[in-house]
Amino acid sequence: MEEKAKILIVDDEPRNLDFFEVMLGKLGFEVDLAENGIIALEKISEFKPDLILLDNVMPKMSGWQVTRLLKQDPEYAEYRDISIIMFSAMDDVRDKIEGFELGVDDYITKPFNFSEVIARIRAVLKNREIHKINLVKERRFDQIKSFSESVLTFLNQLREPLEQILEKSNPDIEMNDATAEFCSFVSIEAQKAIVSLDEFKEEISRLTENEIESSRNGNFLKELDQRIHKHFVKSDDSDGE
Repeated sequence: MEEKAKILIVDDEPRNLDFFEVMLGKLGFEVDLAENGIIALEKISEFKPDLILLDNVMPKMSGWQVTRLLKQDPEYAEYRDISIIMFSAMDDVRDKIEGFELGVDDYITKPFNFSEVIARIRAVLKNREIHKINLVKERRFDQIKSFSESVLTFLNQLREPLEQILEKSNPDIEMNDATAEFCSFVSIEAQKAIVSLDEFKEEISRLTENEIESSRNGNFLKELDQRIHKHFVKSDDSDGE
């Protein structure tokens, strides 16, 4: 079942509160009310709305003051991403610019048309969902990139001792057959390991780039595991040889 969007209505006019409570409730939204900015801040922490319909001109605390607290005050940092549609009787361009600079998502001048308000509510909520999805993707891609960089760093650190082993396994001194055979074996295995490491590093870089560019979801770790088994984990058949 789809979760209802939660909308907080903040207005000092009771008729506006009643109107929006009834109409938005009929449209399937979960609604809560506040008759001034101070009560609104209390309701926000309790109700945790997805969207606030906020009147600008109110006693005790204006809509601008509420918005400024929510968007800029560290005390309200956890509510900073709540969407805000500002209502105002002022149709001044500078007033609207101030609202958008504070962080409101939309600005509606009174008197308003309810159909237009609903359209704007839905547009803001849709943009909010898109923004949340994009944030999740960005965080996931950041995690993939960070993980890949850690793996590449580890592989580079692993390559250094292998190069030293390769160098030490070919000393310019005379040795008996058993020692020479052992050194030859170590040299060959070290070369194989270095080649596998270099191939694995290239595949990780390509895999990371493809994952981010194509916006695929959920394939990175599975494909990384396949690459690890390809280069470093022997199959049952090879174990039995």
